[in-house]
Amino acid sequence: MACIKSAACSIPVAEPGPDMLPPLTAVRLTGTCRLVPSLYPSEGILDRIALPDDLSAIIELESWTNDRVSTELGILHRLPKSEWVTGKPMSSVVMAAFCHPRPTGGRFNSPDRGAWYAAATLDAAHAEVIYHRTKELTEIGVLETRVQMRLYTADFHTTLSDIRADIPEHVPYHDPISYTASQALAAQLLAEGANGIIYRSVRHPGGECVACFRPKLVKSVRPAAHFEYRWTGAPTPNVRKL
Repeated sequence: MACIKSAACSIPVAEPGPDMLPPLTAVRLTGTCRLVPSLYPSEGILDRIALPDDLSAIIELESWTNDRVSTELGILHRLPKSEWVTGKPMSSVVMAAFCHPRPTGGRFNSPDRGAWYAAATLDAAHAEVIYHRTKELTEIGVLETRVQMRLYTADFHTTLSDIRADIPEHVPYHDPISYTASQALAAQLLAEGANGIIYRSVRHPGGECVACFRPKLVKSVRPAAHFEYRWTGAPTPNVRKL
């Protein structure tokens, strides 16, 4: 697994122009970590469909009784068919990351299209999950709950836009609160045909994360473990491997 050094800073800068885009870096990452709620299955329709052209009719049938599949169908068709992953184990897991974005988007994606987020280490993946889940629970005023997450590991051997350098130009993309600048950067990079971004983990100093824009670049996905996060009134949960 890879890791990087990071440091906090908060100097606002302007959004990048065409000549200020981040440099490209060839990366080879093995065993990156992504945690997903266990209630979502690890196998689905996309695993069983050999060709993208066969997919629409079958998803339409299932969408009659499954609202989640119906939502997935709508976003799926925003992705070029050439980018779909079908007909092999974990295809549905990969595509779900792109078809079920958060309503407000993520750090490097809009509400219209998701991305595959992963951390280079398990500790960084835990930190990212704990931050976001605690924020959601705090907003609804409930810090007494349990959440079970499934760990998926995946490999990357590709070229990514690199914003890991601790320089003023990259500070807005690592803002701990606002995703305005980072989403704008991601939209520009996506339009330019970029594969994704490698960046410093905002929630785990010293860690690194990847936001992959292209489903077919997420390689060798495999389920690795289950974890339970238990909040007992405090913002920091107990984490237990099941």
